Amino acid sequence: MRAMRLHGQSRSLVLDEVPVPEPMPGEVLIKVLACGVCRTDRHIVDGELPAHRLPLVPGHEIVGVVTQATEGTGDLAIGDRVGVPWLGGTCGHCRYCLAGEENLCDTPQFTGYDRDGGYAEYCVARAANCVRLPPEGDAAHLAPLLCAGLIGFRSYRRTGRPRTLGLIGFGAAAHIIAQVARDDGVAVHAFTRPGDTRTQALARRLGAHWAGGSDERPPEPLDAAIIFASAGELVPLGLTLVRKGGRVICAGIHMSDIPAFPYAHLWGEREIASIANLTRADAADFLARVAAQPIVTEVTTYPLEEANAALAALRSGDLVGAAVLVP
Repeated sequence: MRAMRLHGQSRSLVLDEVPVPEPMPGEVLIKVLACGVCRTDRHIVDGELPAHRLPLVPGHEIVGVVTQATEGTGDLAIGDRVGVPWLGGTCGHCRYCLAGEENLCDTPQFTGYDRDGGYAEYCVARAANCVRLPPEGDAAHLAPLLCAGLIGFRSYRRTGRPRTLGLIGFGAAAHIIAQVARDDGVAVHAFTRPGDTRTQALARRLGAHWAGGSDERPPEPLDAAIIFASAGELVPLGLTLVRKGGRVICAGIHMSDIPAFPYAHLWGEREIASIANLTRADAADFLARVAAQPIVTEVTTYPLEEANAALAALRSGDLVGAAVLVP
């Protein structure tokens, strides 16, 4: 099969011909129909998140079809369409797993980081960590739901039922969760790179109450803000945007250092919280929500061999919505 693999910290992937992987007991072999390109993939390729193994096939927003099932895969069968998210495996016995907090597992496995991911024609996944997807619907438009949507949804639930919500960094995750919040009656305020009028127009089209650059002020104080961008300097900014008692949620796996800021920005019972990974329950809840409320995903598709171009578009900020590889 063809696979785009990372061989070192070169900021570039190589198209390799490699054997189709063999599933172990409890795993399934999946023919990849589409794989979203996530900001975390960029952090891994760029070395901001040190690679756990090399060579590595990145990608953890996988939509595919089961082509081989082993013993211990439950009711998953050949021909089933499934999604494979970031959380690729957990131990099941640490204090966090036993408490239903598998996103905090002490020895997790992550798809496209510890396990080869979806920048390939086939991948292997633990059946227990796959999520069932309906047979209908375009695979490329479903792919961003598997991480951007899931992490956005977990972040949104941590905001605590806001009336006004800021989304700082209006990319793949924010453009999905903006639609969920809008349908809950939340006034969404979208923050983009200064001068990015294309993304601001997308935010308004998706129902944002206000859209502007991160150098602008919204028309009202916010109950909460979610930071999807990886720039640590946005955390003090977020604190100045939320009201007393407001929450700032940091949704990324990687973020640059947060600079010092006056205690007065935090005072007034404002809170800063991070989001770590996701759980299978998050996936079940979010996909049930999506089934009841169709979500529009704005995607730009790339052939598998153009994964480097997709990552470059993500780095530069030229991308509107999400990038998706289609083998």
